[in-house]
Amino acid sequence: MRHDSEQGAVRAPSSRATADLVDEHAGVIQSCDVQLRSFGAVASFSGSIRTVRCFEDIALLRSTLQRDGEGQVLVVDAGGSVHKAVLGDMIGKIAEGNGWAGVVLNGAVRDTAALRTLQLGVKAVGSNPLKGDQTGAGELDVPVSFGGVTFAPGDQLFADEDGVVVLPAGTVG
Repeated sequence: MRHDSEQGAVRAPSSRATADLVDEHAGVIQSCDVQLRSFGAVASFSGSIRTVRCFEDIALLRSTLQRDGEGQVLVVDAGGSVHKAVLGDMIGKIAEGNGWAGVVLNGAVRDTAALRTLQLGVKAVGSNPLKGDQTGAGELDVPVSFGGVTFAPGDQLFADEDGVVVLPAGTVG
């Protein structure tokens, strides 16, 4: 990891600047329109996409992050809800410990002060201290869409201070 001197934020060494990627891959790259906030200590991250679709439920997200995540980013479509958080410090620590590069949530997080200490990229719509349900409802590794982007398992995601972009699998980043 290296530190960005202007922000004091940690940047993952494998990440590329999203603006440069957009310039290099015009017409192929997708850019997420949702104005996601950064909550993790890692400001810039990238990896192969895994997906979870869950509405205000943490069980499937947690079980997915308990698996080896080396070189992967979990994209979570929680329906854009900020009513209940689907990621907090405990699940974030699980993700960090299993080598996930980051988590991008179309939903809410909680425990934001603790999330800022984790060596994990976390982007989300917002925060709410109310914890999500634990029914296990949801879908794993299906294409999810939000912010004008379809996030498909295996595609490559790049995130930094400018936003989140996606390149199709097999495209050189």
